[in-house]
Amino acid sequence: MILTALNDYYERLAAQPDSTIAPIGYSYEKISFGLVLSPEGKLVDVQDLRDTSSKKPRPSLILVTQPPKRAGVNPPPAFLWDNTKYALGITEGQDEKAQKRAAEAHKAFREYHENVLADTDDEGLLALLRFLRQWQPEHSHGYPKLSDEVLDTNVVFRLEGEQQLIHQREAAKALRKQLLDEAETPEGTCLVTGERAPVARVHPSIKGVKDAQSMGASIVSFNEKAYESYGKSQGDNAPVSEKAAFAYTTTLNHLLRNEPDNHQRLQIGDATTVFWAIADDQSQTQAAEQTFAQMLNPRASDESETERLKRLLDSVARGQPLREQDPGLNDEAQIYVLGLAPNASRLSIRYWETGSLRSFAQRMTQHYQDLSLDPLPWKTFPGIWRLLLETTPHRGKDKKGSWDDILPQLAGELTRSILTGRRYPRSLLTNIIMRMRTDGDISDLRVALCKGVLARDKRLGVKGIQEEVPVSLDKENANPGYRLGRLFAVLEDAQYAAQGNVNATIRDRYYGSASTTPASIFPVLINNYGNHLSRLRKDKPGLAVNLEKEVGEIMDGLGPTFPKNLRLEAQGQFAIGYYHQSQSHFRKPETAEQGEDQ
Repeated sequence: MILTALNDYYERLAAQPDSTIAPIGYSYEKISFGLVLSPEGKLVDVQDLRDTSSKKPRPSLILVTQPPKRAGVNPPPAFLWDNTKYALGITEGQDEKAQKRAAEAHKAFREYHENVLADTDDEGLLALLRFLRQWQPEHSHGYPKLSDEVLDTNVVFRLEGEQQLIHQREAAKALRKQLLDEAETPEGTCLVTGERAPVARVHPSIKGVKDAQSMGASIVSFNEKAYESYGKSQGDNAPVSEKAAFAYTTTLNHLLRNEPDNHQRLQIGDATTVFWAIADDQSQTQAAEQTFAQMLNPRASDESETERLKRLLDSVARGQPLREQDPGLNDEAQIYVLGLAPNASRLSIRYWETGSLRSFAQRMTQHYQDLSLDPLPWKTFPGIWRLLLETTPHRGKDKKGSWDDILPQLAGELTRSILTGRRYPRSLLTNIIMRMRTDGDISDLRVALCKGVLARDKRLGVKGIQEEVPVSLDKENANPGYRLGRLFAVLEDAQYAAQGNVNATIRDRYYGSASTTPASIFPVLINNYGNHLSRLRKDKPGLAVNLEKEVGEIMDGLGPTFPKNLRLEAQGQFAIGYYHQSQSHFRKPETAEQGEDQ
């Protein structure tokens, strides 16, 4: 299903009048330099083709003939371009082994082109052939422009006095098509298209997945006898036609391209996520993709985008079509989401989800509603990556997490649950509770995640979750965890009112134990509270009376003794009660209505 969807998307992209997708037999590769040849085959110049728009020059993506998949002892050369090891026989490595490999690679490049260009009469192709016949790698130091920064980069060829590259000449294109048509490949029934066609023995490489092999990795591959069966080898075990294999890998490479204007790629944990839309026309497709990108990864710096997303999700919550807020949106546009993670020479599928734009908008709306608290714990919608950072240890004075600490399995499960509307991973609540106990950061988003897990489980009817999870302060809520969290917040306020800023508050010292084994800690806290209250009766009698009332109201609903321990769900309720009670002390009376408007 995944390969079929990618193949269909390739055909749609290729059919567009202004399409930039690579045609069959070609691919976009990172090219750094162009070697300018005279008609006699002399190297007359080396042109820098790199992109210099940023501080550091970087290779440009240029459409060239598709490179072969290189593996084994004697990797084959590319047609009419390659890295300097193949094209010139020179490499950065100076040791004997590296020089020997470069000599062998250049020999393979020269012999291959001697064979395929033997009958050509094209001026540009003949210039390349003459160059290869007379070029001596050991004399490369005589060309000042073949500097160290050229070594081991990809190079193309250009005929002197012309703008187009040699592989772009009509004769080169015709020869490339002829080589593809003459390739002798056994036929089989393609599992993607259902047609009988030449079967790809090895699928082209997929590049751009974070932390995968730089030379590219594969979704479908059979590189060991243990993975083969019934006497079949390599691609025959899962027959995919060469055309379909090219289409789905080219589409993935297109989606994975690392360019600033690529809004179809997003990094979530270790999973490189790509997505695309299918709608009635190109404008609806682009609008659907941009809207989905905003839902998955809201930009905190763009206030207009935040406001637009809020209007869209509010509209969905009211049951209204998306097009009422934005006429350019098609509610039935189909969205495809694929998460890829590195796995040695292969790629793992972290998640794969499809559905209409409206269905994904409904799930994202429900996701934010599940997380919602009063007051709202965010100014801009938190993307998945922000939520994942809350599951990592918060270190230093700024209490920030690190990408490197995100658990890959948790990242995939959380993303999948958001995209499908199913339960959040059970490990999410466990992880958040553990983090709050160990690093002491009871951040707003961490509390929101606790509330989200409990609220979603209640809504989905998960066994053992019977109580509603309050969005705002609920003084009637009798849940022991919730009431103890409220009590802990009041006791902390009493300490601050009596002592001011101290090196370590009761939250710093006792939050972890108070939220897990209340009976062992709260008697100590209540005793300290009595000392703080005595001081406040002298200095701030009005505040002392209010604190006494709050503590009395909370403890009236707890029973005669404190619970010996709290279950995981009750610890989540503890965090929510603590958040509600703490925030209520910072809010002005008129702020409540503003919170509801948000």
